[in-house]
Amino acid sequence: MLDLTADLSPAAAREPWCEPRSWWRSLTEATAHLPAPVAVIQRDALRHNALDLLVRSGGVPIRVATKSIRVRGVLDAVLAIPGFRGILAFTLAEALWLAEDHDDIVLGYPTVDRAGLERMLADEELASRITLMIDDVAHLDLIDSLAAPRTRPEVRVAIDVDASLRSATLGHIGVRRSPLFTASDVAGFARQVVARPGFRLTGLQLYEAQIAGQGDAAGVDAPLIRMVQARSRDELRVRRAQIAEAMLDVAPLEFINGGGTGSLEFTGSDQSVTEATAGSGLLAGHLFDGYRAFRPAPASAFAFDVVRRPADDIATVLGGGWIASGPPVASRQPSPAWPQGLRTLPREAAGEVQTPLQGRAARDLRIGDRVWFRHAKSGEPAERVESYHLIVDGTVVDELPTYRGEGKAFL
Repeated sequence: MLDLTADLSPAAAREPWCEPRSWWRSLTEATAHLPAPVAVIQRDALRHNALDLLVRSGGVPIRVATKSIRVRGVLDAVLAIPGFRGILAFTLAEALWLAEDHDDIVLGYPTVDRAGLERMLADEELASRITLMIDDVAHLDLIDSLAAPRTRPEVRVAIDVDASLRSATLGHIGVRRSPLFTASDVAGFARQVVARPGFRLTGLQLYEAQIAGQGDAAGVDAPLIRMVQARSRDELRVRRAQIAEAMLDVAPLEFINGGGTGSLEFTGSDQSVTEATAGSGLLAGHLFDGYRAFRPAPASAFAFDVVRRPADDIATVLGGGWIASGPPVASRQPSPAWPQGLRTLPREAAGEVQTPLQGRAARDLRIGDRVWFRHAKSGEPAERVESYHLIVDGTVVDELPTYRGEGKAFL
C-alpha cells in the first residue's frame, strides 16, 4: 500500500533524482527482472511533488485531477495528505466508480452520458457525492428529460467559465471550453440554474490553461509567452473577482475552482479562488521541464527494451508511442530520458510499435538493453499498462493497478 504521510527516507531527503546517472541506474536495477514495457512510480519523488504543490498553492486546498493519474492507489495516498481535498473527475462513468469510496467529486467536463445520469439520478447517495459541470441550459434540459425534479434527488451542479484571454491582436488565447465569459454571462446563466427546481448550484470552475499548460522557460517564443501570460493573469484576476462578486446575489457557492499544476502560485494568490486543481504535477511529465517557477521530480517513468540496431548510431525499442493530448508536436511525445543523448527521428518520432532512437548514446546500446522514457503529461501511460511498480530505496515494494489494470477504460 502506498503511504505518502510516513517520514521521508534519507535517500529522499537528498533528492537523488538530481543525480541522473545513479537515479536511472537504480530504476534499471530495480526492474531488471520485469519484462518491458515497465512503468514505475518512485515513492519519495511522488511525495516531494505532492508537498511542493501544497507549498506553491499557498495554503489554498488542492482538488486532485484524476485524468492525470488514473491510479486509485496514488489518488487515495495523495488525498490522505492534509491540504489535498476532493476529486476532479473527467467522465461521469469514472465519477460513479470513484463515488463508491469518495464523497466529494466534481466532474471537470459536461456530460451527456444518459445511462450514467440515470444511475446517478436513481441513487440519492451518488447524487450527493457528485457535482456535474454545466455551461448550457441544454445540460439541465437533458437531466430533466431523464427524471423530473419531483422524482429524483437534488442534482448538484457547477458552472464552467471560460478563463482564456481574448486579445484584440492575438485573438483567443487558451482552450475552447465554456461559452460563458463575463460576469454578466455567468450571473445571468446562474439565475436560470437556481430558478430551475431540482438543481443546486454549488460552484464555479475557471481553468486558465494558457497559464497552467504552457511552459515559459526557454525557446524563441518564451518572451512572448511570458508577456501574454502576465497580461492574462492581470485580466483574469480582475474578471474572476467580478464574477465572484456578481454571484453573491445569486447563490451561496461552496467553491470557486481555478488553476492547474503550472499556475498554482498565481491561483493561490487570487483571493477570489477557494480551491485549486492539480494532477499532472504529481507524476511530473517532461512538459514541466519548460517552466521557470518550479521543477518537479521525475516521479514516474516507463522503459522499453532495444530490439534491433538498424544503423551504428540508431537503436530501436519496441513500443514507445504513448502520446499525450494536445497538438501533435514534440512536447506531447514521450521523451527518452536515459541513457542521455538519445532523440527520436523526425520522420518516425515515438511510434505505436517501434521507436528508433538516434544519438551518441545509441552507439553503445545493445539488443536487450533498457531505455527509460518520461511521459509528456501524466495520464497517458496508465492507458497502456495494467500497473505501476512502486519503487522505494531502489527496490520494487508494491504493484499499483491502473484504471486499465482494474478493467476500466473511461475515455
